[in-house]
Amino acid sequence: MAGAFLSFEGIDGSGKSTQARLLADALRGLGHVVCLTREPGGSKGAEEIRRLVLEGEPDRWSTETELLLFTAARRDHLEKTIRPALARGEVVISDRFADSTRIYQGLTRGDLRDTVDRLHDLVIGCEPDLTVLIDIEPTLGLSRAVARAGKEMRFEDMGIAVQEKARAGFLALATAHPRFAVINGARTPEAVAADVLATALAHLQP
Repeated sequence: MAGAFLSFEGIDGSGKSTQARLLADALRGLGHVVCLTREPGGSKGAEEIRRLVLEGEPDRWSTETELLLFTAARRDHLEKTIRPALARGEVVISDRFADSTRIYQGLTRGDLRDTVDRLHDLVIGCEPDLTVLIDIEPTLGLSRAVARAGKEMRFEDMGIAVQEKARAGFLALATAHPRFAVINGARTPEAVAADVLATALAHLQP
């Protein structure tokens, strides 16, 4: 079976991490070799950067510094995890990839979209074959994210306005790029997972 690169995107609390895991389980059950990974993170170096950017006060870093940190983590992730798995013919499923940087650093707290894209082209230079956007209302997503709590709450602590901008930005990206599939996340996990699997299988068919 040929390898493929799939990413999941969505605002905080959308359920994308759950859906990425459920898809990985379903594809393994169908005989695919799957590499389930995440951003920021997915490699030893990138996981170290993850703690820097997801924990602490909301104003810990400037948006420009965040952009550099996320890009550094992504480069290590790409080198150490994503490219080797694709070379082995695996299906790579990443919980977030570059589109999250386009939204959270490029759009929601200013306008660094051109800078994000130039840096991406220079240092990363690839996109997923398929991006699944789990779409929900920001109030529902934020309530879910706050309910689960934990230490990695820096972006959730930025409030509802950031989540609203993020959702609008993700939907705009989905309109502009055919690799996106938008799936309604305001349903049971099982209903969402069924649509996600059908979408992935349609993409993976030879």
